[in-house]
Amino acid sequence: MSKRFLPVALLALSLGAHAATEPSVTLHGKRFSTEFATDDASRELGLMNRPSMAPDHSMLFIFADDEPRAFWMKNTLIPLDILYFDKDRKLVSMQLNAQPCKVDPCAIYPSDGNARYVLELVAGTAGKLGLKLGESLAVEGEPGPVR
Repeated sequence: MSKRFLPVALLALSLGAHAATEPSVTLHGKRFSTEFATDDASRELGLMNRPSMAPDHSMLFIFADDEPRAFWMKNTLIPLDILYFDKDRKLVSMQLNAQPCKVDPCAIYPSDGNARYVLELVAGTAGKLGLKLGESLAVEGEPGPVR
């Protein structure tokens, strides 16, 4: 390989490696790009104040332990499906079509059992996929430390 093509080849390899590790989740054979919420600040902010979300995008909340979880829709502007997964990434509970909170007190959307992962998708996605309890969630990319 000539020296002038080496930088181009290195750039292509770098971009290919970056694309391969782009954060994503796969559920019921469908891949979603994702954002990880792994610390208290990112989990608290979640999808607040966003006017829309692409149908193939998601947010994955990752916790260090398994316990019952509850989410609310304060300052969230888009309806969501909230999916709860256990430590083995098996679907244990679903709150479908959770609506934005327009007035306090906001509704609480709890899990039916212990959860370590919570996935938020555009409302209606779980129904379109035909999700059932026990489905597995695959996670790609590096979520970083969980705090």
